[in-house]
Amino acid sequence: MKRRDFINWVGLGWLASSLPVAIAACSAGTKSASTDWQTIGTSADLDKTGQLLAKNSPAGPVLVIGTSKSANLTAVNPTCTHAGCTVGWKADAKKFVCPCHGSEYSIDGKVQKGPATEALKTYAVKIENSSVEVKPS
Repeated sequence: MKRRDFINWVGLGWLASSLPVAIAACSAGTKSASTDWQTIGTSADLDKTGQLLAKNSPAGPVLVIGTSKSANLTAVNPTCTHAGCTVGWKADAKKFVCPCHGSEYSIDGKVQKGPATEALKTYAVKIENSSVEVKPS
C-alpha cells in the first residue's frame, strides 16, 4: 500500500468515526429546544391586555390568550396558514382573524372561514411562578 493511500484511508476512517458524534450532538440540541417548556413572557404582561404575542420566542411565534387567573389559557402560532400574515385575536367575537385575506380561526385554532384550509399550530401553555410557558403539542 502506498503512503498516500494509507493516509487517505486513515483520514476517511477518522471522518466516519466522528460523524455519528456530530449528528447526535446536533439532534440532541434541536430535540430539547422543540419539546421542552419555553418561557415566552410574564403573567403581568399577559394580564395587561389578555393576550401575549411573542414573535421570536424559542418555540417560534406564539400568541397566548387569557389571563393569569383564567382556568383555560390558549396558545397558538399566530401565522396564518394561508398567506403567512400574523392573525389577531378578536375577543368580542372569540376568534382569530387574518388581516390579509380574512381567514378566521376558532379559539382552538381550527379554520372557521377560508381561504385558509389548515388549522393554526397549537401549544400547551401554563403559568409557572410568574412566567408564561409554552410547549409544542
